[in-house]
Amino acid sequence: MDDGGKSAYEWKNVSVFVPKNPLALLSIFKSLRHRNFAIYFAGMLFSLVGAWIQQVAMGWLVYNLTNSVFILSLSVFLGQIPALFFTPFAGVVADRFDRRKILIVTQVCMMCLSFALAFVALSGEVNINAILALCFVSGIVFSFDAPARQSLYSKLVPPSDLSNAIALNSTAINGTRFIGPAIGGALIASVGEGICFLINAFCYLAILFSLYMIKISPSRGSAGSGAMRDIAEGFAYIRDMRPIRLVITILMVFSFFGLPFAMLMPAFAKGELGGGSQTLGNLMSCVGCGALAAALYLAARKSVLGLGRVIVLSGMLFGASLVAISFVRSPACAYLICVPIGFGMVAVAASCNTMLQSLVDDSKRGRVMSVFTMSFFGVPPIGSILQGWISSFAGLPAVTACCGLVCIFAFAVFEFRRKKISSQARKIYAQKGLIMPEMARALQQSTR
Repeated sequence: MDDGGKSAYEWKNVSVFVPKNPLALLSIFKSLRHRNFAIYFAGMLFSLVGAWIQQVAMGWLVYNLTNSVFILSLSVFLGQIPALFFTPFAGVVADRFDRRKILIVTQVCMMCLSFALAFVALSGEVNINAILALCFVSGIVFSFDAPARQSLYSKLVPPSDLSNAIALNSTAINGTRFIGPAIGGALIASVGEGICFLINAFCYLAILFSLYMIKISPSRGSAGSGAMRDIAEGFAYIRDMRPIRLVITILMVFSFFGLPFAMLMPAFAKGELGGGSQTLGNLMSCVGCGALAAALYLAARKSVLGLGRVIVLSGMLFGASLVAISFVRSPACAYLICVPIGFGMVAVAASCNTMLQSLVDDSKRGRVMSVFTMSFFGVPPIGSILQGWISSFAGLPAVTACCGLVCIFAFAVFEFRRKKISSQARKIYAQKGLIMPEMARALQQSTR
């Protein structure tokens, strides 16, 4: 799962983390030379700005209405828990049907739901039950959107540029995370949450136009077998592929203990820092700043080799930052600590995504990426509602510190297991042409 050479396996040799590409800064955007990806990327940028504006508005609206960490975590839970149950079926759909058309349908549905949220918020009598119901329906739609979206990249760029395209996707998500929450915080204070939802609804037009413009030949899998059989085949494939199984496992642990902090950030901003919507927007923007740095770093990397150790270091940085921020009561200090939190969060998630996309067989890509979606989006709401409940009597800072310590321990265990399966991952990389077979053999011999 990593690059090698005896010296590279010494942690004191920091060159293993440096992109081995003299023209790294110039090649960050190399995937944009492909027409389909460039069109998709442009539409996604506009849509993501609106999505981040809505996320800030949603969290603030729910917490401001109820003043309850538990109800806030419940809204997150309802919005993401469908991913835990629907994404296995969505993965089969993504493997069987045209992924571009699937995305067009899901994006139209998401746009309609944003209009519905705007109507509820602007009606003058906001009903928290209606908000929670719309969160749940949005989660169902997203469960079908995410596997198709993750699987689409292999159709937009050649295999040699796939890791760069995934990293650029993270760059777009986190570059807009730096902008969108700040805009959202200002809009909430000036015009209210309803206008934020309305802006997001119109932003979906950009990604819909992009999906209409890209031209790809749809590849459809066999529809001869039943859906449950296809799902079982996908899980069996993950079970038997040790590198994929290990990456999925660490991602689940990270999602359960680490990611809920981002979901509970409105409670941290108001309850622990004593701030308002602008403080929340600033916190999320600082997370976005670190996340953008991580995405650009990964985009500058030339090879998938070395990502295992990037996951370990980034995960430990994330855990240590969670422990640190649990002791902070100053907004300025919290802003600074949110930068490494954002870096670790995205470096772990995007590196796991890239490794999975590089290891998986294309015929099972939709199903494997549905498990990625289930792990990254379906597991955090369970963690958030549990942490929200424990926080009601133990306090959010104590829960955050304990979760940070668990993350540090989990990534230490991952490092121990990673070294044992590196050779298997390298063989797959060589078979796919991501590294030369001679390099794979040399790396394997150097670690004996």
